[in-house]
Amino acid sequence: MTSNTRVVVIGAGLAGVRLARRLGELGASALLVGEEEHAPYNRVLLAEVLAGRYAPEVIALPAPAGLLRTRVTGIDRAARTVDCADGTSIAYDALVLATGSNPVLPPLRGLFADTHLASTHRAGGPTRFSGRGSGGCPPGRHSAADRQLPEGVHAFRTMDDCLGLAKAVRPGVRAVVIGGGLLGVSAARALAVRGAQVVLAQQAERLMERQLDPDASRLVLRHLTDLGVEVHTECRVRDVRCVAGAVRSVELADGYALDADLVVLACGVRPRTGLAEQAGLAVHKGILVDDELRTSDPHIHAIGDCAQHDGTVYGLAAPALEQADALAELLAGDTGARYAGTRSLTRLTLTGPDSPFDLAAFGETEARPGDDVVRIADATRGTYRKVVVREDRLVGGVLVGELGTVGALARAWEGAEPLPGDGPLLHLLTNDGGS
Repeated sequence: MTSNTRVVVIGAGLAGVRLARRLGELGASALLVGEEEHAPYNRVLLAEVLAGRYAPEVIALPAPAGLLRTRVTGIDRAARTVDCADGTSIAYDALVLATGSNPVLPPLRGLFADTHLASTHRAGGPTRFSGRGSGGCPPGRHSAADRQLPEGVHAFRTMDDCLGLAKAVRPGVRAVVIGGGLLGVSAARALAVRGAQVVLAQQAERLMERQLDPDASRLVLRHLTDLGVEVHTECRVRDVRCVAGAVRSVELADGYALDADLVVLACGVRPRTGLAEQAGLAVHKGILVDDELRTSDPHIHAIGDCAQHDGTVYGLAAPALEQADALAELLAGDTGARYAGTRSLTRLTLTGPDSPFDLAAFGETEARPGDDVVRIADATRGTYRKVVVREDRLVGGVLVGELGTVGALARAWEGAEPLPGDGPLLHLLTNDGGS
């Protein structure tokens, strides 16, 4: 890339901001285009804002030098320009899509009934969705462009979502969280800390079933229960009941109704691929990219939650940052830079009134026949450590409670090297250094 090459990045989240910052460090620059009115922020920490632990400005990202606040409406690949909602057109030599993901909207009856009566002055205005059910929510596909959720029903993806929830929650308010994955658990805990009466409805048989094994899921359940959260697993929500455009209850598939002043939709996310599809780029689950993070158009790249590399859409912070770093090197002239994928670790800290509840999971947490498994559990302290070894290699693990060993375990897993002899598993599980 020459010094006068114009790089335009669509999306001012973690991936886009990291790319712009790294390009600046490498002597290049980029124009960052973001549609949110807030300063760029770390989306991973929104639950801490909702819980009242952090003010919004605490999770702000370092302000990029070039940031334009507008919404991109289209890409003209032939002219190499992007069109914006404010009527401007921006030329590019290299375009980067860091558009992130949207919250999934479950196909619940009544979710949009009488929305013409819903409040029009909620923080952030209308919330738009399009996606598939996930994260323990009813499966299906539903599009709700240009339609507003009923008053009291919130997604939990953006700063506006978070601020709207924070404004609505108060001690004693009845809140139903739909979805018991990572996002749902975080939202339920944050609302409980704020004094809400929280019910979490999870369609799967246990919490965070994609990341945790059954023993670890039970510890998460115990933590939420200790905070006063009522958890229902193997529980499908079928209806949202509204009166005059405001939510009043949530009906389960068995006919049982949960009174609700607030409903939080925590049903997973779906890559934002609309711009790429409109421009004719190759899209599957996400925007398809190669090891140089190029799309099917060599002048357009994609990183972060919207990108699909080697069959994987990560949807996590660590891969997004690694992709941004690799692409920055490529765009700055390092022709040998490549992105080879990320072995990512899921980590969650639930801060509470007494002490934090930490968990981490990586790789395959369920053993196959012939695998070696080592577990160390302390029911009194609420700690749990487990690793799975296959042919002398660490292939996965899960830790709940004290995470002093997570650094050493993650390095052994990421390296994918044969473990040394002389009891390495016990050492890795009990050595609290290197986290």
